[in-house]
Amino acid sequence: MTEQPSEIRRKLTTVFCADVQGYSALVERDEVGTVTRLKQYRDIMVDLIDRHHGRLINTWGDGLVAEFGSPVEAVFCAVEIQRRFAARNTEEPLVPPMQFRIGINLGDIIIEGTDIYGEGVNIAARLESLAEAGGICISGSVFELVRKKLDIGFDYMGEREIKNIADPVPAYRVQISSDAPRTAYIAVPAGSSADEAEAAFAKWRGQAWKLAVVAAFLLMINLLTSPGHLWFYWPMLGFCFLLLLRWPSGVDPRRLWPPRRQP
Repeated sequence: MTEQPSEIRRKLTTVFCADVQGYSALVERDEVGTVTRLKQYRDIMVDLIDRHHGRLINTWGDGLVAEFGSPVEAVFCAVEIQRRFAARNTEEPLVPPMQFRIGINLGDIIIEGTDIYGEGVNIAARLESLAEAGGICISGSVFELVRKKLDIGFDYMGEREIKNIADPVPAYRVQISSDAPRTAYIAVPAGSSADEAEAAFAKWRGQAWKLAVVAAFLLMINLLTSPGHLWFYWPMLGFCFLLLLRWPSGVDPRRLWPPRRQP
């Protein structure tokens, strides 16, 4: 008798992905100790997922996937997990810290039996890889639903390309520290994220170097044609004024005068 295929269906859910930063290096250093600690940490994580009404989907190696009916519960659970693990790592100063990265996305998934697949899972996995060690990265779809419901802050990370996903996905870093400012959202002006501001400053700096080359060329022409009368600085004053008007917004002007290094 042939086995009937599992029913395939879709639903909108919050996908929670986690793994250990640098797990291979930890195993290489202490295989038995690392595997033992991973089991302890995973038990804590599974317990907190259950308390926040989530459902464990799967575990493999150092990875874990769960789903939540509520993005608020998912983010709340992730913050509690990371704070719990940070405290536990502090209590074990003689061993390398075991730090998890967590990615959370609200999206459409395919359910087959007890497994989940699809775009919503892929985005959560990609966001997890963008999270820093001990950090949480969420998608824009999650952010819009939690930003006014949780007393934590968020940093905009810009729009990120996801493999096999047509449109870039807005990503946000969750402020985990209990000492972080209690704001719903650290606003970043449109078009002025940290990455975009850095790119704008790099472009401006390139224009400044080109201006320096023009200044050197005009000075040479000036000295060759009329060494007794310096005129090159007049057009250069106009160019410098235009360059200052093009200073990129969102960039601290003090970057022009970096602090001196202490001897």
